[in-house]
Amino acid sequence: STAWSLLGLGAGFALLAVSSCRAVGSPLVMDPNSICRKTKRLAGKQAELCQLEPEIVQEVAKGTKLGVRECQYQFRFRRWNCTSHSKYFGKILQQDIRETAFVYAITAAGVSHAITQACSMGELLQCGCELTRSRAPPSPTAGPGTEGTAWEWGGCGDDVQFGYEKSQQFMDAKNKKGKNDIRALIDLHNNEAGRLAVRSYMRTECKCHGLSGSCTLRTCWRKMPHFREVGDRLLERFNGAFKVMGGNDGKTLIPVGDNIKPPDKQDLIYSADSPDFCSANRKTGSLGTRGRVCNSTAMDTSGCDLLCCGRGHRDETVVLEENCLCRFHWCCVVQCRKCSVRQELSLCI
Repeated sequence: STAWSLLGLGAGFALLAVSSCRAVGSPLVMDPNSICRKTKRLAGKQAELCQLEPEIVQEVAKGTKLGVRECQYQFRFRRWNCTSHSKYFGKILQQDIRETAFVYAITAAGVSHAITQACSMGELLQCGCELTRSRAPPSPTAGPGTEGTAWEWGGCGDDVQFGYEKSQQFMDAKNKKGKNDIRALIDLHNNEAGRLAVRSYMRTECKCHGLSGSCTLRTCWRKMPHFREVGDRLLERFNGAFKVMGGNDGKTLIPVGDNIKPPDKQDLIYSADSPDFCSANRKTGSLGTRGRVCNSTAMDTSGCDLLCCGRGHRDETVVLEENCLCRFHWCCVVQCRKCSVRQELSLCI
């Protein structure tokens, strides 16, 4: 957590959240007061949230952990696998590389998603369901049984705007304190790209009402995308990320290369090339790929040729224990036996 405290950044808050959860696989139960004490260089808006809305800080912690977990899922077959080891992850955040862009975006998205979800679940006093009285009714969807159906907003729509604003307040605070350098501009851009990956892809859900299964009235509400969809979308942006450089005025970013269109608000941007992450290097935040499990038949990033950086791999047989022959006993227990399973693994040399 020391590295995170020194960074004092919104995305750096994610490392504090992860490192505070000592037991592997255990749910994160964070004390907002503890978070605010540990993160000593909080900016004005962040400190204000700590003092006035500690329950929001609780959701920030959940959101950052959600973002890091999704990062680890999306990068599980890559040379850099979004390790949560603080000494290495902190080094990643200090660089302006593509991986850092993804971390900032997915963390800001996670915070926005978690706060919005808490609003819909009635867990926060400051917010609730989305207000829909001023919005036009939803457009009918073509399909059987929808002709002549009345439509109205109802249910509990997700108040994504509240989550968006609170994520912006906390994640962008450090970079808004009079900074016009390239790093601040890049971080702010990637934070916004993450939040937009949630806010711009709201979906409409509806429920039919009427006698005998008829659909004389449909009640509709807006829901956030599932967070896996957010991660998939941001990974696409990562693969097509734009390299940029600072303009002479110190306030603009210019794409590097000839005839390249400027990145839009949902694109990820970076300014420095990534290391190859093949060998362990604490300076760059690389754990290396030695000993990583790879797929000897795949041709993508999970394949042994790419993941092992051409060093080759060795095959190893391991014996794992897993639950088997499970039975449900009334009421209400599931009992399983332990079975040994042999598994062939390919490991990078």
